[in-house]
Amino acid sequence: MQSVTQNSRAEPILSIIIGVVGAGLIGRAWAIVFARAGFSVSVYDVNAAALESAGKAIRHSLIDLQQAGLVAGVDQVMAHIRFDADLASAMRGVGFVQECGPENVEGKKAIYCELETVVADDTILASSTSGIVASLFSDHLRHPERCLVAHPVNPPYLIPLVEIVPTPQTSEAATAITLQLMEAAQQAPILVRKEIEGFVLNRLQGALLNEALRLFRDGYVSAEDLDKTIKYGLGLRWSFMGPFETIDLNAPAGVVDYANRYSSLYHQVDQQRGSDNPWDESTLKALGEERRALLPSKELAARHEWRDHRLMALMAHQRSMTEQEACDTTIRRH
Repeated sequence: MQSVTQNSRAEPILSIIIGVVGAGLIGRAWAIVFARAGFSVSVYDVNAAALESAGKAIRHSLIDLQQAGLVAGVDQVMAHIRFDADLASAMRGVGFVQECGPENVEGKKAIYCELETVVADDTILASSTSGIVASLFSDHLRHPERCLVAHPVNPPYLIPLVEIVPTPQTSEAATAITLQLMEAAQQAPILVRKEIEGFVLNRLQGALLNEALRLFRDGYVSAEDLDKTIKYGLGLRWSFMGPFETIDLNAPAGVVDYANRYSSLYHQVDQQRGSDNPWDESTLKALGEERRALLPSKELAARHEWRDHRLMALMAHQRSMTEQEACDTTIRRH
């Protein structure tokens, strides 16, 4: 197979063939991401039945995306995807692998050992893991320098952030190509400069969830009102700008001015947080009861579809905003 590094320099990056290992929820979503952008995608799963189900699920998602104006045609995207239950056959000619196996170090070690036997020495191996640093399952390989994490947000075809997390052994070329490839796939990659458990997104999400559970557990707020706080408060701003830009714009002279005004409050509140585990059984039982009163179990599947359709509308809106901003920039320059 042609070198991935050579390919990225000499030919359009879209000529790289993508291998997706695992036909579950995340694997199917990645197949949509890459195929929608024009990549050829080979989806592997040891379970042939899972591959058949994946094809049907992908087509169903593409129909929804087409109705939202987010893909031009279902058949055009499906034509870029093939399914194969044989690993060697599935990975033939692949230049980039997106591994979507179980969240388990030993399991990933086994998968990566198998992958090394069927891909070229410079094929990049990226993991979708939500929080396991790649050095834990790649250091034993012959070529650990081509391994890293590319952690998506579910579903990645609607939420484009991807965390790129190299190991201390990952080559600069592998990292650079992965960033370039994700941008070509219409994702929004960020570089996590050093390995850290949970990466950036889940550490931020975890901090908010831990505090949310404590506030709920200690009787300060109901589950419904906690969600409203994010939905009608923080979430509105965070949907188009992050926390640092938020505070930079929330004081007359910017971020340092904001810190001078409010840092003592935040520091004091932070010191009040205990080191106890807020994910205790009684808290989760009470939270579950409140959530099921608000949304009965039989309505969960329908609510999943509602969420995805709302995300599609938001994605379409953000895309139109980006196009308008680009147009405004061009007008100002002239």
